[in-house]
Amino acid sequence: MHDATITVEGLRKRFGPNLALDGMTFAVEPGHVTGFVGPNGAGKSTTMRVILGLDAADAGTALVGGREYRRLARPLCHLGSLLDAAALQPGRTARNHLLWLAHSQGLPSRRVDEVLQLAGLGGVGRRRAGGYSLGMRQRLGIAAALLGDPPALMLDEPFNGMDPEGIIWMRTFLRDLAAQGRAVLVSSHLMSELQDTADHVVVIGRGRVLADENVAELLGRTPSGRLEDAYLELTRGAVEFRGATPGEGR
Repeated sequence: MHDATITVEGLRKRFGPNLALDGMTFAVEPGHVTGFVGPNGAGKSTTMRVILGLDAADAGTALVGGREYRRLARPLCHLGSLLDAAALQPGRTARNHLLWLAHSQGLPSRRVDEVLQLAGLGGVGRRRAGGYSLGMRQRLGIAAALLGDPPALMLDEPFNGMDPEGIIWMRTFLRDLAAQGRAVLVSSHLMSELQDTADHVVVIGRGRVLADENVAELLGRTPSGRLEDAYLELTRGAVEFRGATPGEGR
């Protein structure tokens, strides 16, 4: 595999008067599921968009294997991502949605069928994606992220829309990806979604890193030994940036 480490260093980003990122710094190492958690408005989605080159930082760097994402040849073979499960053509079948992505990266058609099976969509791949539930669209987004068999994955709120069975599947799937040596970054605004999944956690608030620790260290912060209590203590007072562009500063 290529170098899988995602490195974020000193990111700053403003949207008008709103400071979305204020020196954001952390790394996502291979072989780990890293939870990226914080209240709505903390800067999670903005950080991910900067990593993908969708937003330009005012300062700082975001690198995948030591290189900027936009400079990568066949980027889906380096970093797979899911930012918005609704970002698809609803009249297109799930298989055709993946086919055009695969062809854009020079990947064979057989890889499409492989990732549909991995994501649990093998039996419904020829259905139009517009008829999928949110949970199924999340699975389709996971399939797209896996197309290039990348060493690093970055998923924004992948548990949204999942039923209990889907949540269990997602937790196991993420752990399996990390066990293969991949770097896995998973964002959430709910610590409970990452329970029994993440082994490292980056907690953010107001565009800054509040904690960057393994789960055992984070649990040691609270007498109850509950991850949720440690998270609430860290994020107390971290509130959503008012007036930010919808979808930004998240």
